Amino acid sequence: MSEIQAVVLGLIQGLTEFLPVSSSGHLTIFKTLFGLESGNDLNFEVAVHAATVLSTIVAFRKDILKLLKGFFNLQMNPEKQYIFKIGVSMIPVFVVGMFFKEQVEEIFGSGLTVVGIMLLVTALLLSLSEILTKKAEKGGKSGKPIGYKEAFVMGIAQAVAVLPGLSRSGSTISTGLMLGVKKAEVAGFSFLMVLIPILGEAFIELVGGDFGSSSGSVGILPLTLGFVTAFVSGLFACTLMINLVKRAKLWGFAVYCTLAGIACIVGTVLSGQ
Repeated sequence: MSEIQAVVLGLIQGLTEFLPVSSSGHLTIFKTLFGLESGNDLNFEVAVHAATVLSTIVAFRKDILKLLKGFFNLQMNPEKQYIFKIGVSMIPVFVVGMFFKEQVEEIFGSGLTVVGIMLLVTALLLSLSEILTKKAEKGGKSGKPIGYKEAFVMGIAQAVAVLPGLSRSGSTISTGLMLGVKKAEVAGFSFLMVLIPILGEAFIELVGGDFGSSSGSVGILPLTLGFVTAFVSGLFACTLMINLVKRAKLWGFAVYCTLAGIACIVGTVLSGQ
């Protein structure tokens, strides 16, 4: 992997991790364009994911600090309940990671057809959330706080979104909006609920010895450039997405996912793959 490729992939990872257009799908697309084989750059994958986690922590540093202070308070409080809800949201992705990891890895090697189809599904979810949100607002409904049921259902959406091309943020945010969760809360919860699963996955890779030993290991300079680019672009995208969700401005992403999905499917058919 060259330095330019690392910068481009880092930029793609940072932007698409938070924007509802699928980071895994776009990384697959650009790796295909660059002629890079998936699975041979585990070091880079872990590094750019760690960068987006760090950008989330920076963007929500005040909220995270408040949650931690409340969690270590001996009495039950809203902060502790919020953390418990995040814990509930992680149950589905934990089940998928424990029992279906091999099946998921096989899907990631299935090419751009799956990516294209899942991008179309992402577009459908975004469109439905926009329609239902507008309908609820016209009916005078202002939205409800996130409860344990909503947290669990959003967790199911996050688990399903391991499929390449199905946006994690798009799936969880759309699901939350369709469940009637307040727009001001759904994006923040969506971004915070992914922190521990990503950190846990990176930790498993490190403990398992896979990090640093994968074939085709990426050099230090491309790795650093990818990390920095993913962090900066991720911080920008995270802040942008929070503001967009509050105003329920997701139509543009739905249109983009539709066009990108069609392009992937048509490109695969024309290439004969």
